[in-house]
Amino acid sequence: MGHFVRAAFVAVGSELLRTPRLDTNSLRVGEKLAGRGVVLVEKRCVPDEVAAIARAVEELLARADLVLLSGGLGPTADDVTREGVAQALGRKLTLDEGILGQLEDRYRRLGRTMPSIARRMAYVLEGADVLANPRGTAPGLWLSLGSQAVVLLPGVPEELDTILTLHVLPRVTGRPFLVRTLRVAGRFESEVEQRVAPLYPRFGREKITILASRGTVDLVLGAETPEELAQMDQAFSEVLQDDLFGRDEATLAQVVLEALKERRWLLATAESCTGGLVGSLLTQVPGASEAYLGGVVCYANSLKARLVGVPEDLLTTYGAVSRQVAEALALGARRLGAQCGLAITGIAGPGGGSAEKPVGTVHMAVATPHHVEHRLYRFGGSRQTVRELAANFALDLLRRTLKGAP
Repeated sequence: MGHFVRAAFVAVGSELLRTPRLDTNSLRVGEKLAGRGVVLVEKRCVPDEVAAIARAVEELLARADLVLLSGGLGPTADDVTREGVAQALGRKLTLDEGILGQLEDRYRRLGRTMPSIARRMAYVLEGADVLANPRGTAPGLWLSLGSQAVVLLPGVPEELDTILTLHVLPRVTGRPFLVRTLRVAGRFESEVEQRVAPLYPRFGREKITILASRGTVDLVLGAETPEELAQMDQAFSEVLQDDLFGRDEATLAQVVLEALKERRWLLATAESCTGGLVGSLLTQVPGASEAYLGGVVCYANSLKARLVGVPEDLLTTYGAVSRQVAEALALGARRLGAQCGLAITGIAGPGGGSAEKPVGTVHMAVATPHHVEHRLYRFGGSRQTVRELAANFALDLLRRTLKGAP
C-alpha cells in the first residue's frame, strides 16, 4: 500500500481528440481517488502515439505521486500504451506466459480461436504487478517507483471500474480530506464569490472551490476533520442564507417537489421558450408524480389562449413576452387542477429581440392559492444557455415562493 497525495490521469485514445467521444474515465477515477483522500491535480487526453504517451508520463511524474492511464491496452496496432510507458520509464516489455495462457483459455471458452495479435495483451512491463481483469481480456499493470506509482488501466469503463475497485484503491491511501458541497440558486458565480470571499482568510482559499452551472452555483468545501467541515458549513451557510437550497447531491427539482409534498399541493407548468425543460427536470426525480401534475408547452400564442386560457387582449396589448402574460400563464396552469402554477415566457434567440425586449428577456411567474409572484430576467449567452438559465431560475423562484407562502 502506498501513501499518495497528488494524482494525475491520462486518457489514451486518438478518438478522444478527433471524434465526439468523451473521456468519462477521468471522472470515475477522480471521484474514487477523492474518497481515498487523493487529489486529482491534472488530466490529459493524448493520441495513440508512443512519443505522446511517454511525454505525458514523464511530465506528470514530476508533479504527481500517482499517474494513471486508461486505454490502449488492447490487441490492435494502435494500442501502444505499454510501449509509451516503457519508453518513459526505461523498462523492457516481456511476454508473460501465464497471461498468455489465460487469454487462450478465455478465447477457448468463448468458442473462438485466439488471433495472433491478441498476444500483445500478454506483454508486461519489467517490474510491474499484473492486475487481473475479470470483466475483459487485457489486464491492468501497477508499477512501483519508490514513493510514486504508474498504473495502466483498460479504457472500457466497466473493466476500468472493476480493476480500480479490486486492485488499485486497496493499495492507495492519502491524507484525510472531507468534502461538502453547498448548492446555491438564483445567483450568478460572481455574486456568490463576492459574498463568501471575506471567509477565505479564515479557512484558506485553497479549500474552497466555486463551480458555476446554468442557474446554480456549487460551493465545494474541503476540510481535514469533521469539526473543521462543520465550522465551514455553518459559516458559509450563514452568509448564503436563503440562496442556499441544499447540500451535496440535492437538486432544485428535488427540493421543490419535497416542498410541494409538505403542503400537499400539486404543481402544473406552462412553458413557452423553455419548451418543457422545467417538466423534464421535475420528472427526472423518482416519485415526481406525487406533486407534479404535468404541464403544457404552449409555444404559439394560439395555444397560450386555447390551452391555458390566456386572454387574447393581453397577448395583443402586451405581447407574449410580458409580465401580464407570464402571470396569466401561471394562473392558467393552476386551472389544470393544481394548487400551484409555474410559467415561463421569453426570447431565447438568436433572433426575435427588439430594443424594448432584447434576446434573453424572460418573464416567469408562480401562482399559488394566495398570490402571484413575478420575475423579469435578461440572460446572456446562446439560445440553449438562455433556456437552461430560465428553467433553473424559474424553479428557484418557485422554491422561494413556497418557502415564504403562508
